[in-house]
Amino acid sequence: MSQQTYNLAFVFPGQGSQSVGMLDNLAACHPEVRHVFERASDALGQDLWSIVTKDPNQELDQTHNTQPVLLAASVAVWKVWCGQSNVRPAWMAGHSLGEYTALVCSEALSFEDGIRLVAARGRLMQAAVPEGVGAMAAILGLDDHQVISACASSAGDEVVSAVNFNTEGQVVIAGNVAAVERAIQAAKTLGAKRAVLLPVSVPSHCELMRPAAEELDVQLQTVTINPPKTALIHNVDVATHSSPEVIRNVLKEQLYKPVRWVDTIRLMRDQGVTQFVECGPGKVLIGLNKRIAKDLGHYALYDPETLNNLIETFNDI
Repeated sequence: MSQQTYNLAFVFPGQGSQSVGMLDNLAACHPEVRHVFERASDALGQDLWSIVTKDPNQELDQTHNTQPVLLAASVAVWKVWCGQSNVRPAWMAGHSLGEYTALVCSEALSFEDGIRLVAARGRLMQAAVPEGVGAMAAILGLDDHQVISACASSAGDEVVSAVNFNTEGQVVIAGNVAAVERAIQAAKTLGAKRAVLLPVSVPSHCELMRPAAEELDVQLQTVTINPPKTALIHNVDVATHSSPEVIRNVLKEQLYKPVRWVDTIRLMRDQGVTQFVECGPGKVLIGLNKRIAKDLGHYALYDPETLNNLIETFNDI
């Protein structure tokens, strides 16, 4: 099957897209799904498929499990797509954890190394900030500068900052619990439509994660990273890189610097991308991307129905 590259971007979701049974229907039709999870389970020495299909011990939402499960799930969907279609994207990106998935799918990082890295990443993130010390909150209805200002005026001698620029009018903040709560009140004073704490214990992408980033860097130095075979935009600097050392550095920085998702989607749009596919469980990124690039095509890819719909869509191009 001769591959064809289109003005198309595949984007990969991060934490928050997981759910029990999320790949059951796809796995029933495509054995590649189970094969990917078998490789992931072998790499970690634990049964990830049981977690994602049954979750008997309520382990799916534990960060050190969520991250490898989601990477495996999105890679499995990608493998199914590659087996069913010759259409390939010109661009890739991933939201937070999803950036590791993009690196695996662009063949910059081996699957086994990717699985082991994100499992370590999850453990290091959870260990860096004791439960109850950190928090995250979603701020809706303010522009970026207003949210940044609310954080700056609320930090005091603690940490709170804007960490996920998800779409216009939706920014996530993170830091110490008390500072985040002060920033919520400041955001409401500025006219935020909503400002609410999120049900997470790890304050991702803020300075509290710097110790975890330093330890993750040790892990990053042990793996082989190659130039991506598909142009891949990184969260930290909204740029593509081919140098393994630069890629290692932006992955390290990603833990304590913001995810610039709005700028990422805009850059791909400016480079001529006309279609975006969220490859992996859930539809979180579709909701964001539709607000950033309203006039372009947006598709989900996670089960037999969405797979067939997408194949038909590209057959018509």
